[in-house]
Amino acid sequence: MTDANRRTIRTVVQTVLALAAGLPLIINAASIPQTAAGVGVALAVAVAGGITRVMALPVVENLLPAWLRAAPNGDDELLALDRKNGGSV
Repeated sequence: MTDANRRTIRTVVQTVLALAAGLPLIINAASIPQTAAGVGVALAVAVAGGITRVMALPVVENLLPAWLRAAPNGDDELLALDRKNGGSV
């Protein structure tokens, strides 16, 4: 499983848990019929998953400021150093 897939699944689970905790209060306060709550949850989870997937793209990652970027992979850094040194360790 790729890192992007892991991040997407993690965000979807976090979104579901957050909505499960706060959705009853939001529905009661907004006077939304309780039967429509499932549609709202599904939409919120789909949007959160989609945004996470887009944020994991390398193009978007490069547009972010340094403090928001994902931490570099240690293996990638070692491979880059190895290529820089001509493959000799």
